[in-house]
Amino acid sequence: MSKKKNSNMLNQSRLTDHDIYLFKEGRHFKLYDTLGAHPAKIRGQEGVQFGVWAPNAETVSVIGDFNDWNRCAHPLTARPDDSGIWEGFVPGIPKGACYKYHIVSRYNNYRVDKGDPFAIHWETPPKTASVVWDMAYDWQDAEWMRRRGQTNAPDRPMSVYEVHLGSWRRDPACPDAFLRYRHIAPQLVEYVRQMGFTHVEFLPVMEHPFYGSWGYQTVGYFAPSARYGTCQDFMFLIDTLHQHGIGVILDWVPSHFPTDEYGLGFFDGTCLYEHADERKGFHPDWKSSIFNYDRNEVCAFLISSALFWLDKYHIDGLRVDAVASMLYLDYSRKEGEWVPNVNGGRENLEAIAFLRRLNEAVAADYPDCRTIAEESTSWPMVTRPAETGGLGFDMKWNMGWMHDTLDYFKQDPIHRKYHQEKLTFVIWYAFNENFILPLSHDEVVHCKGSLYGRVPGDAWQKCAQLRLLYGYYFTQPGKKLMFMGGEFGQVREWNHDASLDWHLLADEAHRKLHRLFAELNHLYTTQPALYELDFESEGFEWIDFHDSDQSVISYLRKAKDANDALVVVLNFTPVPRYAYKVGAPKGGLWRELLNSDADAYGGSGVGNPEPIEAEPVSFFDRFDFTLTLTLPPLGMLILKQYGTS
Repeated sequence: MSKKKNSNMLNQSRLTDHDIYLFKEGRHFKLYDTLGAHPAKIRGQEGVQFGVWAPNAETVSVIGDFNDWNRCAHPLTARPDDSGIWEGFVPGIPKGACYKYHIVSRYNNYRVDKGDPFAIHWETPPKTASVVWDMAYDWQDAEWMRRRGQTNAPDRPMSVYEVHLGSWRRDPACPDAFLRYRHIAPQLVEYVRQMGFTHVEFLPVMEHPFYGSWGYQTVGYFAPSARYGTCQDFMFLIDTLHQHGIGVILDWVPSHFPTDEYGLGFFDGTCLYEHADERKGFHPDWKSSIFNYDRNEVCAFLISSALFWLDKYHIDGLRVDAVASMLYLDYSRKEGEWVPNVNGGRENLEAIAFLRRLNEAVAADYPDCRTIAEESTSWPMVTRPAETGGLGFDMKWNMGWMHDTLDYFKQDPIHRKYHQEKLTFVIWYAFNENFILPLSHDEVVHCKGSLYGRVPGDAWQKCAQLRLLYGYYFTQPGKKLMFMGGEFGQVREWNHDASLDWHLLADEAHRKLHRLFAELNHLYTTQPALYELDFESEGFEWIDFHDSDQSVISYLRKAKDANDALVVVLNFTPVPRYAYKVGAPKGGLWRELLNSDADAYGGSGVGNPEPIEAEPVSFFDRFDFTLTLTLPPLGMLILKQYGTS
């Protein structure tokens, strides 16, 4: 390595020997404080201290608009250890300056201009330079931060609104223009509060070159996308949500990264962040590079990214994308296209160790934040502690519930009696993990159609089907996640290049569906039986799941207080059921808390407007009382006992 210092350069390393030790051990989780571009003052001169990891470089220099992109003007110096870190101070660089690293590799005279892996701001795509910036911001969310541990507790409600910032709403005056973070903030807060959601989850906001990837092809692991504004603008959005009692979850992608030349790939003329062997280092589905979790420095980079968002941006949770692709060496690969682990198996042992280390780091430094796995297989103990053999996540998306539920709802009601197990099977495993029930963006793209388009029937029946679906969704055990647009019956498949079809709310049927969703959210967040025991089998009890001939199921949702139980009955056919009997846990008068077929929600008004007395008649020898009900067509009832006759 060249260790010659430039006479025009000053240097004052931000790294101690202990930092280097932790970095090489893969246990330095705040690398963003040491590497990257940091405004600094050395010997009375204002400027920027740079640091970049490039162990196989022959030379590294900083180029930018401040030196006319001159590759010779500001060379960095390799540290006199074996860390592979190059650093240096360049005076006179202002905030907002664009820069890259020019790297000449030791191998094959490979030369390339790279963005900064630790850049906190980038040029707006399609431009590709990193930008000198700072993290100064006056946060106003102290009250939220003080109590978010209680808000995020497992026995509290969590109803998540999944949002893609570029297409939630567009500027009405210019539909092709994105709303900025600061413009989105008041609109999103007002809407989320109106609808009763507890949290917002953003599809990846980290800087990405291809807008059509929705952020899942990340280049800037420490920078919110400049498409919507600056670091401070994004902080303002989060701060505004927090001040109104709304949590923020970020989608985060440690599984793969794009191959754009200015990014992480082949960074110093070698496969530094990725595996050199394409059988381990290239993802066939996404045509992207897979991180090398066997390299300690790469693990430190990724975990530093995760903690950066929790630290600097006050984020309340991370949803980790594509965990299944990380766990299996043969994921989307045919025989002979993958390399077994040291034991001859298909498990990616290094990725497993990385995920455990990630979750342990989050739990240690930010115990009131949550990590959520998108894991689509039956990998065991995803949400169990690492020390007991689990992966250590707090929650996991229940992909099985989502697929079975949507498969059931696409059936013509006349045939649903043959598919009742799609609804009932989930309870056999519902408490093996801490589940979130996702009706996510993945279900309304790639020619799958919208939720509205996937249920059968005419326009009235489609809205009735969605009312029924949402009633089932909110009364099943597990936290909730709904992708934007589903709450009002978006008709078109989601298009990332356009705003949601908000004009549909001028239509009475969609407006009333929208109202029902808000009412369900309100009920979910105010009735302990619907959330307190989401992760405990004691919170759910079947009343009757055998009536497949009439496509009716009924169950109890229960709170910690055994007396605070709800009866839920769902009729999945368009035929009203009269004098229908279900068991009840106690006598007295029961009333409808919600009827999805009510006139107010666009229904036919069939139901039980008067209180119903539970008769002291045994039901299946399991309940001492029986309710006799009128079940609405394609409808759901939630009932609660509130007194005696």
